[in-house]
Amino acid sequence: MNTEDTAETEEFSLPRSRQANERLHAMIPGGAHTYAKGDDQYPENLAPVISHGRGAHVWDIDGNRYIEYGSGLRSVSLGHAHPRVIEAVRRELDRGSNFVRPSIVEVEAAERFLATVPTAEMVKFTKNGSDATTAAVRLARAVTGRARVAVCGDHPFFSVDDWFIGTTPMSAGIPAATNELTVSFPYGDLAATEELLTRYQGEVACLILEPATHTEPPPGYLAGLRELADRHGCVLIFDEMITGFRWSEAGAQGLYGVVPDLSTFGKALGNGFAVSALAGRRDLMERGGLRHSGERVFLLSTTHGAETHSLAAAMAVQTTYVEEGITARLHALGERLAAGVREAAAGMGVGDHIVVRGRASNLVFATLDGNGQPSQHYRTLFLRRLLAGGVLAPSFVVSSALSDADIDRTVEVVAQACAVYRKALDAADPAPWLAGRPVKPVFRRLA
Repeated sequence: MNTEDTAETEEFSLPRSRQANERLHAMIPGGAHTYAKGDDQYPENLAPVISHGRGAHVWDIDGNRYIEYGSGLRSVSLGHAHPRVIEAVRRELDRGSNFVRPSIVEVEAAERFLATVPTAEMVKFTKNGSDATTAAVRLARAVTGRARVAVCGDHPFFSVDDWFIGTTPMSAGIPAATNELTVSFPYGDLAATEELLTRYQGEVACLILEPATHTEPPPGYLAGLRELADRHGCVLIFDEMITGFRWSEAGAQGLYGVVPDLSTFGKALGNGFAVSALAGRRDLMERGGLRHSGERVFLLSTTHGAETHSLAAAMAVQTTYVEEGITARLHALGERLAAGVREAAAGMGVGDHIVVRGRASNLVFATLDGNGQPSQHYRTLFLRRLLAGGVLAPSFVVSSALSDADIDRTVEVVAQACAVYRKALDAADPAPWLAGRPVKPVFRRLA
């Protein structure tokens, strides 16, 4: 192993972050409030604890500045402390944030959302994506009188609630009877989905999926799902937590022209502020309201669901996206980044091992070993080199605050990381470059 490689990596350390991580674990299970932010997702002793952020940059408590990707687990798409959003939030904070009756801000926020996502007829706001998706599933079960839920098995996450988490390796504490009510279908395969619906004829309440992820939907696929749901009498739910705004202002449904019965939005909706939405057909959504004669559905009822400052943030985000063409900018930045990373990887002879995937506005990367298989060891090596170069990138998901200079610097750091990656491949052993345990998958049975 090249001693210069060793020295450069060993010089980069995070002593204050390491101490803060110990404090986090002493009081917070997992050391973070979201498993995907856990220090097990980063190289050992190199999990920065953040002090603050502005635009596309964040600073850790050790004083290091990073170019950040995947900000707030994809939620901060305009960059940190975006002036337009902060101004809207600050204005509402001076007026009170939560009242015993709805505020006029709730009317304005609903009107703005439904104007931005015209495929929906009603909307209800909440604080997180899990509440929204679970409300959609509950509503689908109520209106169909069916118990089974069909989830797209190729998509990684829908909710923290039992109906979904029971399908993951972290299913401890969830009754087997609950798990049996959730079945899965493969993305892009209409025949397999129809076979599933036929096998459980009259039992499936809904099909829930992300309309697109790191792959585009095959031609006719979403329209085919729409037809299958109609024919089998089940509710079609699009989880637009990620695709919402990043694919188009109106989400993937606005881009691909297929209208679901229900859809859920979050993440980019608040630019880091806690706001999510369940939207959909009036006749379904109204079952959670008061203006119908049927059995009531406990749809969403959250104390903080309509905090005025979060709704103000959402309105500012939507206005910014529409007026400033943010979705187009995200795609342009992502295309520039993807091209640069691919060129850097190819130039260092690792183009088949560091693979950039996904829509330009939502890029991820795969780290493959010498046999072309996904490798947590090589991911660890890659992340270590990125961190040492001032790039915090669990993914390559861009924010509109990135500059061309940020992209160029990122590509430089990626090229340096690729040079080390090539050496590890040639040695057929990445271990000497890890300096500790490899990063771990989020969903695993044992800690």
